[in-house]
Amino acid sequence: MKRFLHYFFLVFILTFIVFSTSASINPVSLTCEYLVNPAIVDVLQPHLAWINIAEEGEMGQIQTAWQIRVASSKEKLEQPDLWDSKKAVGNQSTRVEYNGKALQSRQNCWWQVRVWDKNDEVSEWSEPACWHMGLLDAADWEAQWIGAPWQGEEALPKPGNPNAFPEQLPPPAPLFRKEFSIKKEIAEAKVYVTGLGYFELFLNGKKVGDDVLVPNQTNYSKRLALTQQYIPLPDNFREYKVMYLAYNIKDALKNGENVIGGLLGNGFYNPAKHWAEAYGSPRFLVQVHIRYTDGSEEIVYTDETWKASKSPILMDMVYYGEHYDARLEQEGWCTAGFNDSDWQNAVLRKAPTGKLVAHTAHPDKVMKQLKPIRIEKMYNGNYKVDFGVEVSGWVRLMNVEGPAGHKIEIKYLSNTYSGDNSYIFKGEGKENYAARFNWFVFREVEISNFPGYLKPENICAEMVHTYVEESADFTASNPILNQINEIWRRSQVDNMHGGVASDCPHRERSPYTGDGQVACKTVMQNFDAKNFYYKWIQDIIGAQNVETGYVPNGAPWQPGCGGGVAWGAAICIMPWEFYLQYGAQDILSDAYLPMKEYVRYMQSWVDEDGIMFSQRVGRDGKVLKWFNLGEWVTPGELPADDLVHTFYFWRCADITAKTAKALGNSSEAKKYAVLAEQTRQAFHKRFYDENTESYGPGGSNVFALKMGGMSEARKNKVVAALKKNIHDNGGNVHTGIFGTRFLFEVLAENGLQDLAYNLITQKDEPGFGYWLELGATTTWEQWNTDGSHNHPMFGGGLVWLYQHLAGMQVDAAEPGCRHIIFKPQLADGLDFVEYSNTTPYGEAGIKWRQSGDKLSMDITVPVGCRATVHFPSEEVSENGKSLEGNTAIRVLSKENKTLIMDVGSGKYHFQN
Repeated sequence: MKRFLHYFFLVFILTFIVFSTSASINPVSLTCEYLVNPAIVDVLQPHLAWINIAEEGEMGQIQTAWQIRVASSKEKLEQPDLWDSKKAVGNQSTRVEYNGKALQSRQNCWWQVRVWDKNDEVSEWSEPACWHMGLLDAADWEAQWIGAPWQGEEALPKPGNPNAFPEQLPPPAPLFRKEFSIKKEIAEAKVYVTGLGYFELFLNGKKVGDDVLVPNQTNYSKRLALTQQYIPLPDNFREYKVMYLAYNIKDALKNGENVIGGLLGNGFYNPAKHWAEAYGSPRFLVQVHIRYTDGSEEIVYTDETWKASKSPILMDMVYYGEHYDARLEQEGWCTAGFNDSDWQNAVLRKAPTGKLVAHTAHPDKVMKQLKPIRIEKMYNGNYKVDFGVEVSGWVRLMNVEGPAGHKIEIKYLSNTYSGDNSYIFKGEGKENYAARFNWFVFREVEISNFPGYLKPENICAEMVHTYVEESADFTASNPILNQINEIWRRSQVDNMHGGVASDCPHRERSPYTGDGQVACKTVMQNFDAKNFYYKWIQDIIGAQNVETGYVPNGAPWQPGCGGGVAWGAAICIMPWEFYLQYGAQDILSDAYLPMKEYVRYMQSWVDEDGIMFSQRVGRDGKVLKWFNLGEWVTPGELPADDLVHTFYFWRCADITAKTAKALGNSSEAKKYAVLAEQTRQAFHKRFYDENTESYGPGGSNVFALKMGGMSEARKNKVVAALKKNIHDNGGNVHTGIFGTRFLFEVLAENGLQDLAYNLITQKDEPGFGYWLELGATTTWEQWNTDGSHNHPMFGGGLVWLYQHLAGMQVDAAEPGCRHIIFKPQLADGLDFVEYSNTTPYGEAGIKWRQSGDKLSMDITVPVGCRATVHFPSEEVSENGKSLEGNTAIRVLSKENKTLIMDVGSGKYHFQN
């Protein structure tokens, strides 16, 4: 008996060990198409991703295998009916392509993943995640586009010059409603909806969703008037599309009578601006699918039976503002029992030529509310309210009272006009108001004719932009660096609306590709911008001329977008930077042909010496400045246009060669590499001046050094010439937006790290510090006080903060931070720098601190990644212990008083 008990106890222990052993990593943060639980997806084989988190103290952990299961309901996950990948050996955890049963329109998909660690131990299944398929076929749409009967198909006429106000204002924004009855128990209810330019959806008296300014901006339809513009361009783009959203509305429906409604704004579909060509009058598209528990289904959709009326929004225009008369509110207009006998029937509208595509992209949202830091009653009785920093969005009035018909004006104060705003009181107690279909740019607002006393609890600022999360932290001992990074971040998000990034959020609001490409790397090193750039890169690809390969100065294209070669180069630069940061090879597959086509276009301007010089002409046959810009807004003399054009020709050819190599196309990789090298040599031959030993002013030497390929003797002379450029400019920045992108890193890469540090922290004009001295809370368009005071483009140069000063760099050979290079370049006068960012595999980061001859470095490497660490000392310990015997650390070399180590995932504390 005793022997039996001993045997039973041993079996119990072994069984417990077997069943209690689990992996030291666990999958979290599941996403589909770069979204958490997306409400709408129309990719037939969606891409899935997760992040593995290791247990505390784990070093060198990796994922060795994974298993995904997908089911049509959460309950079916244990026996998945759509896909069971089984155990798949490999470390892939991003952009894993669904490979199960063919997915159908309106299908719900629930999924989980589990992973195996380096010891082949399996984790628990992750928390379930889900996605919902959209309407995959044009025949799935029964809804018809509708509009207001008092409007025609055509857009508003626009003014004849950029500064004029439209002679014809739009009519009030239209309301739409439709009653329908429900008499059964609901199993599921979804609505698929879009409205152009902007819409809000309502159901039984409440707004559906928390997004604003939807749908995202795209090239909605054909516009034949483009060829008549100041900057003419044939309407011959690669793609036209309209994005539609989906909402789960089951809980908002009820037995009996229900009402669905909508409110339409003009947006960029009908902007009536001199440089913004319109598409047409506003229109609305809604399709509701209700599935009952008995298996039957019902569809409610837009058609001529819907009713329409004018709303209290008297005028809404993205360039001119918004006016609201609360006396015109119709209480209960979107609830059952409302008398709509005075409403007119909606009319049918032409469908845009753009394809309806799922809104698999983050929309705009109210991201933050700011309380006033000061309210001042002025001498004239007006109130001036200061919110501390400049934002894009609107103010919200809360619980304010005034007599019926009393009108207040809200003037948004910045150095550039962003639209008018007024509110007329209803006069029936406490009222609330915020604009809906336009954003404004302001730090302060001035409110005139306000009735009574304006209290802090009556007003706030709402910061509105496309939903992007900050993914990174940067902190240095010198507060100037932190402030520069902070004001750039604010300017960047101020300019992110509708899934694109503009040059400025007030004056032009245009998605300039040049501004976009020059700042994209900085954005990716500060924000989780995967979803944002995936959408915008597709817009840029879609804006390419299918015949010539030309890529316009903005995407989606608006004919007021000036630019040149460096703007169109976004089609090469942005996908490549996306690939490096996020490791997504599919973006290169999407962009490779467009890259080659743009290089083909560029070659049409190359002379017999290999120099590119774009000289596109306007309608009058004369060379058009705004098609052919080189550098932009240097504080002094511009570099030669052909020098900048040739630099970007080289850069695009070089990126195309690297893309071909990454995609496994060795023959084309060689072809474009040869073209890039020929262009580089042509550049050096044409633009180097033997007499001055320089390539010229305004950042010319920066471009030359970035290209490389020159002899060591010439390189030394050019570095000296660059130092002289800076000295001659008072020790301050001398470059425009494209030169600044490379200025600081070129200095760091050529032994001038201290000069780069001194340059970026200068407080004199021109420079970032000068803006700070003047009280800037955003970055500006020009180094002086001219132009807009909210432009993010100069932020391109801030990559130096993270890559060189902090010293965290990605390896192009192992993109997406699979291999991270930690190589900080210390600067005199700095005690510490800390930088971390959430990579596709989890958090990575570095913090270095120096005091006298003592240096410490804290390093974080995500699961499944490795890092090469350059520590500027040969005597190094980790967490107070010798490196010997630490299996997670491998010493590669000791050279130039630097210890170079290879480390696996985990957290490390190195010190000398």
